[in-house]
Amino acid sequence: MTDFLAGKKVVLRDITEADIPKLYYHYFKSPDREHLNWNDPYQPLEPITYEHFLEQHRTALETVTTDKTRSCLIIEIGGEVKGKVGRYWVSEVTNWFEIGIVIYDSSYWSGGYGTEAFQMWMDYLFTNLDTVRLGIGTWSGNERMMRLAARCGMVKEARVRKARIVQGQYYDAIKMGILREEWEEMKNFG
Repeated sequence: MTDFLAGKKVVLRDITEADIPKLYYHYFKSPDREHLNWNDPYQPLEPITYEHFLEQHRTALETVTTDKTRSCLIIEIGGEVKGKVGRYWVSEVTNWFEIGIVIYDSSYWSGGYGTEAFQMWMDYLFTNLDTVRLGIGTWSGNERMMRLAARCGMVKEARVRKARIVQGQYYDAIKMGILREEWEEMKNFG
């Protein structure tokens, strides 16, 4: 089974082996690597070989055939890999996931691509998982991510003061989230 979701601006789809060189390019070779300053910037990205990168991504490739509901999908814009969305467990006991998004090519920032992809990802997860809540964790300097989460219905739930260091400076850790019933209400009135 292949998962494929088409919006007006983006497509969310399963990762393929053909995507791995493109992902490697965005992380290690592209002249535009601005995304590294915002997406989990708490420690510098250490250079690795392509072979090692490929091995790290084999798990994502395996989940395409084993997971009914995906843990990550590629964001495709105009037929090209431009980012990805993902999820990970915070607590299996309380059925809580955190989710994330990265758009590698900064020329696609602030054009509605991320908002559409993130909303599609939330809809996909709430529709296909019996999760009670979805959330994000970010740092207080990442205002773009906080605005995106708010546009998609998430509310700020916690601020942990001086919990993140980015480029040698302290920032607060921010938690935002949305409950299933809030998402359902948005869908009914949206």
